[in-house]
Amino acid sequence: MESEIDMPCPICSKSGQLKMASHIDDIPYFGEHTQVTLLCNACGWRQTDFIPAEGKKPGASSLFIRGEDELRARVVRSSSCTISIPELELEVSPGTSNTGYVSNIEGVLERFIQVVEMVLKDLEDPTQVGAATRILLVLSEVKEGRGSGITVEFLDPRGHSMVLHENTVNRELTDEELESLPLGPEPPIIEK
Repeated sequence: MESEIDMPCPICSKSGQLKMASHIDDIPYFGEHTQVTLLCNACGWRQTDFIPAEGKKPGASSLFIRGEDELRARVVRSSSCTISIPELELEVSPGTSNTGYVSNIEGVLERFIQVVEMVLKDLEDPTQVGAATRILLVLSEVKEGRGSGITVEFLDPRGHSMVLHENTVNRELTDEELESLPLGPEPPIIEK
């Protein structure tokens, strides 16, 4: 369902340009989810999130990636989810324009690779270039089903993210994690 919102965009403040699209989908093995997207046709601002039909507890899911089987594991990542790869000291925390997505572990690794490649272009220090190149090598090897493997961890204080694989380890977040994890973008406050 798509509808126009009679409010100015929370980013560019233009009126009559904000649209909201929502649809309910049954994501195989994850259950029913509602995808909500706000989009401004004027400035291109966009915010998407996935909300499970059933209430979820804050939680963490981790999966050790050994090969192709784990690379195909399905992922629902909400806008409140922090993803980390502890062995490489990499972490992506939700920011103000963070959006949710449905993918697989291979797609998550590809997103990390793209960011490291972008950062690598701006590095001049040989030590930093070497470290970034090493990270790219490890990520590429794992993505190709080679190497010694890495852990991908999903930490979601709202409990909307999931990893579907028989070897996924799920746990509750600690009080310390709940205190320190960012919640991601807040829904925009739209006032008349």
